[in-house]
Amino acid sequence: MELQKLENIAKQVRRDIVRMVHQVQSGHPGGSLGCTELLVALYFKIMRYQLPFKMEGKNEDVFFLSNGHISPVWYSVLARAGFFEVKELATFRKIDSRLQGHPATAEHLEGIRVASGSLGQGLSVAIGMAQAKKLNQDNKIVYVLMGDGEQQEGQIWEAAMYAAHHEVDNLVAIIDYNGQQIDGAVEQVMNLKDLAAKWKAFGWEVLTIEKGNQMQETIKTMEHAATLTHKKQPILVLMKTEMGYGVDFMMGSHKWHGIAPNDEQLEKALAQLEQTLGDY
Repeated sequence: MELQKLENIAKQVRRDIVRMVHQVQSGHPGGSLGCTELLVALYFKIMRYQLPFKMEGKNEDVFFLSNGHISPVWYSVLARAGFFEVKELATFRKIDSRLQGHPATAEHLEGIRVASGSLGQGLSVAIGMAQAKKLNQDNKIVYVLMGDGEQQEGQIWEAAMYAAHHEVDNLVAIIDYNGQQIDGAVEQVMNLKDLAAKWKAFGWEVLTIEKGNQMQETIKTMEHAATLTHKKQPILVLMKTEMGYGVDFMMGSHKWHGIAPNDEQLEKALAQLEQTLGDY
């Protein structure tokens, strides 16, 4: 898909995000807006998958969202990619909705393979799927997205050590490195120091996306990451983004990690976000 079409999808996804969290006055817009380019790039350009959705993901690339609180961006991208009807986005976080605040499997929402949002666990799940693919002689790739604050979880580093030791080389992990978490700046809550050096020391091949809110750079790096798989090392992509990207009063602030815009703020946000595919 050409670059302009991908950028148009990203614009619409951002509109979906702010409308979804506004309508129920609940959710996590900041990180969702920051990761929009990545999710659009993966589902509309990078990954090879099949519809209708099949839970086992045999002979297809699969994606896991470890930082499950940014479910709005994932739900929007899944719907826009055809996993379920776009109109279902209107049910986000409502009673009996399949679109819970954190992704869940009990409601059998297409595209969701594991309940997530309990931080630190997604990488382990992705490693399990990657090893299952190896056992099944399935050469497709497993992708997993984590947050930077999530790197403060010990399970992340156990999983990182395990993946390198067992040469889980059909795995591409991505860290959304926006420098913000729920309680403030990451460097103030618990400084991660040289995160790239840490992952390299654990035996991973490390790539960096300097501008993760630019579609072209994101695609280029993720395509390169795919070429490095099946070479005895897991791949880590350190993706530098800006929380709240696309909405000027949300950008760069941890305060928009988990609060919803009011009516006036929604109007201001939508004025900055072009409608390109039609609202749900």
